[in-house]
Amino acid sequence: MLGFIRNSVSRNLLRSSLSTTVEPVKTLEPAPVELDKLYKTMQIELRGNDPAVLNSYVKFATTAGNHLDVNSKSWKLRKPNHERLTVLKAIHVQKKHRVQYEFRTYYSFISYMHLTESTALTLLEYIQRNLPEGVSMKATSIELQKLPVHLTREESEQSSES
Repeated sequence: MLGFIRNSVSRNLLRSSLSTTVEPVKTLEPAPVELDKLYKTMQIELRGNDPAVLNSYVKFATTAGNHLDVNSKSWKLRKPNHERLTVLKAIHVQKKHRVQYEFRTYYSFISYMHLTESTALTLLEYIQRNLPEGVSMKATSIELQKLPVHLTREESEQSSES
């Protein structure tokens, strides 16, 4: 029984392969080339609660940028942001017994200059995937664009009138 199924399947495959017709190859027009976007700067803000981890990650991120031939500059805020919270030890009674918690948030910044879109995306993905525990990241980029046509026309008209 299994041999019969195998033979019928192979005959059907053979029939379908013989019945196909070959179509002439159409020449494809070349796709329009899309240029990469250019970024003037890409700034990354890093926040963390451990300054040693944050400093280590900043060194890693600037080294990654240097390997991609991207100019980078890093700096940090001198004083961390302190946030204090005072709560009662017990839920309902003992108002004079309290506990005080303190959160310190350290900030570091990295600025990458003169990037193409592909380099920026590659770099950003790489440093995002290696983000350590307890560190958050916010990326902001400034894109360079051509002047709109209506602005360039006005400038050319003003220069021709003078």
